[in-house]
Amino acid sequence: MNYQEVIEQARGCIGSYCKACNVCNGKACKNQIPGPGSKGAGDTAIRNYDKWQEIRVNMDTICENAAVDTSLELFGKQFKYPFFAGPVGAVNLHYGDKYNDMQYNDILVKACKENGIAAFTGDGTNPAVMEAATKAIATVDGVGIPTVKPWNIDAVKEKMALCKDAGSFAIAMDVDAAGLPFLKNMTPPAGSKTVEELKEIVKIAEVPFIVKGIMTVKGALKAKEAGAAAIVVSNHGGRVLDQCPATAEVLADIADALKGSGVKIFVDGGIRTGTDVFKALALGADAVIIARPFVTAVYGAAEEGVKAYIDKIGAELADTMAMCGVHDLASITRDQISLSV
Repeated sequence: MNYQEVIEQARGCIGSYCKACNVCNGKACKNQIPGPGSKGAGDTAIRNYDKWQEIRVNMDTICENAAVDTSLELFGKQFKYPFFAGPVGAVNLHYGDKYNDMQYNDILVKACKENGIAAFTGDGTNPAVMEAATKAIATVDGVGIPTVKPWNIDAVKEKMALCKDAGSFAIAMDVDAAGLPFLKNMTPPAGSKTVEELKEIVKIAEVPFIVKGIMTVKGALKAKEAGAAAIVVSNHGGRVLDQCPATAEVLADIADALKGSGVKIFVDGGIRTGTDVFKALALGADAVIIARPFVTAVYGAAEEGVKAYIDKIGAELADTMAMCGVHDLASITRDQISLSV
């Protein structure tokens, strides 16, 4: 089964909001929430996708005719590819009732591990979401990254305990989720974190801690100061703030600011092909995260759908690397892309 077949099957069961488009670019769902759309006019999700398309890759085949190595080492784990499945929550609300969050994560985490990558898992107001996600990660020997919402510190400690019991090799927090309505009115308060608060959370984690939701150099440096092992350049897919720049527009400056610091850099937002993955690595990312298309993959064909999508992106990345004259991830540099069209 190829990914196009997966998409076609997904259309019959993915609910009324997501259109399971051939290209997931934010245009059909736009500002439709519930659903995969984004906040306000829906501009940010669309911009995320469009800005990757404005970057061109520089072909160079006067080079050694050697095999391409797409593998990535991260926090002591070896992965087949430098891309990961992103965290998604409330799938039955946004994508239809074929799956709930627990069923979705069971499929995604297992299939990602079996096909050489890892999945980030989501969180929610229902404690069972994190409980089930961490159980799924435990079954694959900790090869998954639970993503904790920016709750108050007591709730964070409870969630972290579940993550550590699962043996997760890393833990993330999507601090940009502070813009989600269900967090804004919580008691005790949840939402934005200071550097000092993040420092405390980093200590509690005891494994590499990833701060997701960085969109400025200033934010990246604050995450570094807090002790984050990695950041995710992300605007939450446009779901928390309208009129943001695209992640592709800010990635290079953030990567330059963190160069030599040891802080790993992920990026998400509109990345849809292996060529997009190549562009992100050329701009300075160590790895990328893709979220919405993995939902389509799960709804379309469960584990087989996830495999089809991973194979597609992996093959596109390997082909782009070969045609640009590079044979491993470390050899991907900024001069292999063009920022003007």
